[in-house]
Amino acid sequence: MNAVIKFGGHQYYVTEGSEIYVEKVNAALGEKIVFDEVLMLDDKIGNPYVAKATVTGEVVKHGKNKKLVIFKYKNKNKSSRKKQGHRQPYTKIKIVKIG
Repeated sequence: MNAVIKFGGHQYYVTEGSEIYVEKVNAALGEKIVFDEVLMLDDKIGNPYVAKATVTGEVVKHGKNKKLVIFKYKNKNKSSRKKQGHRQPYTKIKIVKIG
């Protein structure tokens, strides 16, 4: 089965057994997470969500992404060169059941 779910302002295309990276979720490792906002299930498209459809996932890992470098620069002004870094925390979720 295939599904499109909405979580944290993003949409994810998932199948059973697939793994997705979402923004950090406060859940313990191995804990089950139920996604209720299912936008599409196989060939059925919701308006806005598919009725009585859920996707169940299991938390596999927490971590941080690679460093993203943010560089701000203004021409002819040496004092305005600014370099920042950012590492977005994530949660890796394995999709267990779609139904």
